Amino acid sequence: MLGMGSAVETLCGQAYGANKYEMLGIYMQRSTILLMATGVPLAIIYAFSRPLLVLVGQSQDIAKYASIYVYGLIPQIFAYAANFPIQKFLQAQSIVTPSAVISACTVGAHILLSWVVVYELGLGLLGASLVLSFSWWVVVVAQFVYILTTRKCRFTWTGFSVQAFFGLPEFLKLSMASAVMLCLETWYFQVLVLIAGLLKNPELALDSLSICMIISGWVFMISVGFNAAASIRVSNELGAGNPKSAAFSVVAVTMLSCLVSVVIAIVVLCLRGYISYIFTEGERVAQAVSELTPLLAVTLILNGIQPVLSGVAVGCGWQSFVAYVNVGCYYVVGVPVGILLGFTFDLGAKGIWSGMIGGTFIQTLILLWVTIRTDWNKEVEAAQQRLDKWDDKKKPLLADNE
Repeated sequence: MLGMGSAVETLCGQAYGANKYEMLGIYMQRSTILLMATGVPLAIIYAFSRPLLVLVGQSQDIAKYASIYVYGLIPQIFAYAANFPIQKFLQAQSIVTPSAVISACTVGAHILLSWVVVYELGLGLLGASLVLSFSWWVVVVAQFVYILTTRKCRFTWTGFSVQAFFGLPEFLKLSMASAVMLCLETWYFQVLVLIAGLLKNPELALDSLSICMIISGWVFMISVGFNAAASIRVSNELGAGNPKSAAFSVVAVTMLSCLVSVVIAIVVLCLRGYISYIFTEGERVAQAVSELTPLLAVTLILNGIQPVLSGVAVGCGWQSFVAYVNVGCYYVVGVPVGILLGFTFDLGAKGIWSGMIGGTFIQTLILLWVTIRTDWNKEVEAAQQRLDKWDDKKKPLLADNE
């Protein structure tokens, strides 16, 4: 769902740069309609989670308690569907502080409400998931109220429109390309953990990998911020017809993100013998994490570059191209090479991770090469053609007769 929503990121950013302010609200509504529709089959899967879990081999007890928690998350699906387009609508206009403040306040209230519902009211797993869904809807409603009341959005939000229902098939096509691009990236390192469970000593491998993945995930959130910045600036400048500014934005954001990631990687390497004790006191796990830390450092550096380039791709509307690159680099190169090194050459978790880093490295090189060779004047023309196509404004009937 997150992936499908990135289509609105491209269109809103370019429309804002081109001063087609009224189209931002239309794009937000179109994306919300598609994501809400996507949420229906997901909700059905959630509703039948218990028999599905049993079908894939989970015990009756695990399936029972997991499904109880999942039932309470069904409203959250539709909160996601509304939240992502709203956030991208605001970010396209460089409005980020209200979302951050709303989220921070909601987190504080969420913790207190969770304690009351779970412990004081005794609603357990179902109560915890329902509170989570409620908190997400609070974020959605609060952001939408902000859009309705602030003067900053008076030109970009002009109310609900039937125009939002036009052009949905084409919008879906771009959304699906976005979904494939982001899903392949998100699932890639999750595959690493699944494969590691097949190693000779899976407990130690999974413990050490989980710690490294958590650290990588924390740092990756910084890269997500640079990803959004790259997408917003590039799409805005392309929409405004400023090719040099778009190119400069790419260089500036990439260099800054890379610098931050290198600094963090150096810190992680310096603390390689101690960093695992944040999570556990086991010496064997600490040694295993220490051995994996060089690979973690390389991953952190790559994650300082690759997400920015993905953000550039979203800003330019290259989602389909990047989806093909991800398939080839991640699942044709990275995963097979990782399995070969991990099992055939008996390198274990280090071999699996090394192969998958190789896939990420190749993907980063391809995106970097394509970005360097980009003709930004042509990208400005492509952005203008895309906006004209998605504008959906019909010519007057008399125009054909003049």
